[in-house]
Parts: sequence; C-alpha cells; structure tokens
Amino acid sequence: MLGNTAGGITNFYLGRHLVFKVSQQRARQQGIRYALVWLGSLLLNAAGVYVFTQWLHANYLASKVLVSLLVGIGFNYFMQLHFVFKQS
Repeated sequence: MLGNTAGGITNFYLGRHLVFKVSQQRARQQGIRYALVWLGSLLLNAAGVYVFTQWLHANYLASKVLVSLLVGIGFNYFMQLHFVFKQS
C-alpha cells in the first residue's frame, strides 16, 4: 500500500511538472481528478486480471503484465492527458 501511494505521488508530480507541464494550474483540482483516474485504474486492473485468470484461465503473471500495459496506455495516459492535466 505504501509503495502504491508513493508511486502515485511520484507519478502525479512527474506528470504535472515534466510530462504535461501544467504546474501553473491548481494542484488540488488536478489531485482530485488524478485520484479519480487512479481509482478507475485500480478497478480496471483488478477486473482485467480477474477476467484473464478466472474466466480465460491465463497465467497470472502474463495477465498482470498484459492488463497493466493495456490499462496504462489505453486508460491512464489518455485520462491524464485529457482530464487530469488538460491544457486550458
């Protein structure tokens, strides 16, 4: 849990300052939007791994890697680009 929280804080900071470069916007509002996306990501990852391992009987590690990549690129990146760190 600590590692996940530390990773989230680091990801938020890097996204805000280095990736999307929107540090002039309000951090609190971005943080709230980031938390919503993080929660969605958590649910998508858990559901995806569940579907792959329980319904499709895939290997856990392969399922985790595949779902993480799909959610990371297909959901997290685009939600951060268009919702969390949206340019004014």
